[in-house]
Amino acid sequence: MSGHDQLVLCLCEFTRLLWKLLLPLVLLTVFLVAVLVLLVAGLRLWFQSNRNARRARDGRPTVAFFHPYCNAGGGGERVLWCAIRALQNRYPEVNIVVYTGDQDVTGAQILDGARRRFNVALPGPVEFVFLAHRVLVEPGLFPHFTLLGQSVGSVFLGWDALVQCVPDLYVDSMGYAFTLPLFRYLGGCSVASYVHYPTISTDMLSVVSERNPRFNNADYISNNLFLSAAKLVYYCLFAVLYGAAGSCSHLVMVNSSWTLDHILALWRARDRTSVVYPPCAVEHFLDIPILDEDEEEEERGKHRRYSVVSVAQFRPEKDHRLQIRAFKKLADRRVGLQAEESLRLVLIGGCRNQEDQDRVLMLRGLCQELGLGERVEFRLNVPFEELKRELGGATIGLHTMWNEHFGIGVVECMAAGTVVLAHKSGGPRRDIVVPFEGGPTGFLAEDEDGFADAMERILRLAPGQRAQIRRRARQSAARFSDREFETCFLAAMEPLMNTLER
Repeated sequence: MSGHDQLVLCLCEFTRLLWKLLLPLVLLTVFLVAVLVLLVAGLRLWFQSNRNARRARDGRPTVAFFHPYCNAGGGGERVLWCAIRALQNRYPEVNIVVYTGDQDVTGAQILDGARRRFNVALPGPVEFVFLAHRVLVEPGLFPHFTLLGQSVGSVFLGWDALVQCVPDLYVDSMGYAFTLPLFRYLGGCSVASYVHYPTISTDMLSVVSERNPRFNNADYISNNLFLSAAKLVYYCLFAVLYGAAGSCSHLVMVNSSWTLDHILALWRARDRTSVVYPPCAVEHFLDIPILDEDEEEEERGKHRRYSVVSVAQFRPEKDHRLQIRAFKKLADRRVGLQAEESLRLVLIGGCRNQEDQDRVLMLRGLCQELGLGERVEFRLNVPFEELKRELGGATIGLHTMWNEHFGIGVVECMAAGTVVLAHKSGGPRRDIVVPFEGGPTGFLAEDEDGFADAMERILRLAPGQRAQIRRRARQSAARFSDREFETCFLAAMEPLMNTLER
């Protein structure tokens, strides 16, 4: 037998061996895929039967909002309640459900909190579905691979929600994109999403690739080339998964031009994505007077009182440390004027959980360390009237979050007549603190020195100059009123609402 014939014989034997090994694997794969398809189909039929039974019982369609922290006091919660109010006014025959993880309160207490904090009273009832495992989306549960851990946790939390109530239309109003395919393909629901902030963004990729330390990029990672490269790969893979999940949405609403750019890049859903600016309590601040130069001098008297107010939840990305350190530099520069003026920093915000409470304790400790204990005040989960009162007496409205997706607190400060100072990035730079009628509506800065310089510059302005900026900013803020939000939100939701059988 020639060498060529021996080679052919060996190849044939090798092929037969591979076939014997691969054939069982192929058959097993086909079997598992068939079982998975049957399981998904069976679950979908079961969920659809549950929805049909609910429709037969209630006699009307159900729109459900997934908002595990609906009892918090942030801008996202204001969007939720204003959206529900708009739907109830326009479609009173639709049943509204809210999935929440706030098990320490009743539904009535949640609604009362919305009325007190946001001055939003709903015209109809809301059914609450309480989720027992909200801890699955708590960042503290995942000290490493936090984005992935929270996203996987949101799927299990979404499953809990879907089992308890199968809606006709599902709205993710808090940014848990990985629940969208669950409700669309298993639940058979129409799905929509309101995106406040992309879970991952191209800016986050840039921070890691450029090895810049941030609140979500620890020093030990940014200082290590290998760890930075590994994290960049992790972020890129997660961005692909996030984009795939988000693309399942039939309708996408985003809260700013900055968010729009990132969602279009990741979700690739340009034909069904629109900007719907969040509702801000603009009209409720219009009765706060903006004093002219002589009136302001008379109001303040010989001893000038300046108040710098921040409105933001006590989350790490809001960067309250930057506010405190910048305020410290401002106070040191004006130490010689203590006999003529008083200067204070007021931090107003909501605390969602124990982690936020611990962060407030850390910030209080920082104030004591810097000698600012008597000059910095913390106001937690305050009712709306107290928020309005503080903003009414403020000189500067301060906001320091890098790449803030929108900035409801910034708009509220503008409407209340404060001189706004925000971070030179994200929504404040793109949409809010922009020129209006040929003049400035506020100031922007990027670091401690920049914020301290800007605050000092604002305090050095003549009262009449400040009054001009305030009036211009208030007029500009009218673009973000509750009425504008409801008009844009209902226009965006109309195609999906019209598909509901009533």
